[in-house]
Amino acid sequence: MTTAAAGAMAAGDERLRRWRLVLGGGAADGTGCTLGGTDVGMDAALGALYDRGNRQERGTGKRSAGLDGSAPNVARWLGDIRTYFPSSVVQVMQRDAIDRLGLSTLLLEPEMLEAVEADVHLVGTLLSLNKAMPETTKETARAVVRKVVEDLEKRLATRTRATLTGALDRSARVNRPRHRDIDWDRTIRANLKNYLPEHRTVVPERLIGYGRAAQSVKKDVVLCIDQSGSMAASVVYASVFGAVLASMRSIATRLVVFDTAVVDLTDQLADPVDVLFGTQLGGGTDINRALAYCQSQITRPADTVVVLISDLYEGGIRDEMLKRVAAMKASGVQFVALLALSDEGTPAYDREHAAALAALGAPAFACTPDLFPEVMAAAIEKRPLPIPDMATHQ
Repeated sequence: MTTAAAGAMAAGDERLRRWRLVLGGGAADGTGCTLGGTDVGMDAALGALYDRGNRQERGTGKRSAGLDGSAPNVARWLGDIRTYFPSSVVQVMQRDAIDRLGLSTLLLEPEMLEAVEADVHLVGTLLSLNKAMPETTKETARAVVRKVVEDLEKRLATRTRATLTGALDRSARVNRPRHRDIDWDRTIRANLKNYLPEHRTVVPERLIGYGRAAQSVKKDVVLCIDQSGSMAASVVYASVFGAVLASMRSIATRLVVFDTAVVDLTDQLADPVDVLFGTQLGGGTDINRALAYCQSQITRPADTVVVLISDLYEGGIRDEMLKRVAAMKASGVQFVALLALSDEGTPAYDREHAAALAALGAPAFACTPDLFPEVMAAAIEKRPLPIPDMATHQ
């Protein structure tokens, strides 16, 4: 057999192996592939989650499904999937286990929390269980949440500060700057029509520079966050961004969370973990009431950015909500509506309300954490928002 033929056969065997793991074995899978070695354990771990109600014996090359809802079995399974799969896959399987097998209550046990792979979705689940969580578990839960939050801050903080500092500087440009504050690049470009070939120079009739308010508050930012259950990941990311913005002296940041009630968590922004444990995921939604509170806190409308993070399923007074948005925009407020602040795609949302906001000049769209700094920079500079094509509403 030639080397090429052997390689093709190996590739074919690998494809059959993968399909066997996907399909789960049994007479109907059609692969005819028998598993061995670590593949048997991998298959059992997959079967415990995805073949519920289709139990088969271990050692036959066929899956054995179910975790029996017991802590020892779940702990063993969590260890198995971390052995067999990369972290990104482990996180997906954990989320599926919580959704498909109802394992949320087991997360109230400290030993379970120590065994799981921490990610944004796990944090959302823990926050939804916060009120039911015994004191013996809360310390472990806070440690899990803090690990995720610190990882997110490392990923997002530096770029956010750099992007927004640049936007703040550009928004503060003046046309009569002091010599040391002249933006020479923009000044030259603005005066190219005054180029003198014989002298090989540009005569700068109009100087462009930066303002001298580097240490003063330039912008007010209000983050208004829907804490209904579907917004869990958005709450996590928004809390981290809120803490990052609050650390910038040139931005005065306010963070407000709401369901049918409104809670101002601004005084806890120094620690996003405190912010997260101050939320209560679930319940109804009253966007109008939340915006009424935010509107009452605005003292410099022309220098204020309000970011509403919500799927727009309004349980309050719809017409009043829209009137408030219109009034804020008319006063000079930059209003941004995000349907989600998460890594996922376009979420479920109220299309009628999204269209109504768009008609007011406030398009609603989903935003990834990596795009959020650019969205905020555009709002600060009062230029068009970088709306992802796939996320815009129709």
